[in-house]
Amino acid sequence: MEDIQKTYDIQLGPGTLYGAISRLEKAGYIRVLESEERKKPYALTKAGSEYLTQQIEELQKITTLGSKRLGLL
Repeated sequence: MEDIQKTYDIQLGPGTLYGAISRLEKAGYIRVLESEERKKPYALTKAGSEYLTQQIEELQKITTLGSKRLGLL
């Protein structure tokens, strides 16, 4: 939550963040790594990487179209 706050100046509540983590884990996009500390580290799975790549490509299409319509490209 601190990283998101510092990077994007957005304040997320624990329910929002943990809900998203739970959905990503259930979908098989992330997995919990072993840790003896209080914080749980997560890793992106192969399926998660593929899904993220698809989402980035879709966002790139949207931003390219928007830039063209604004005459930026």
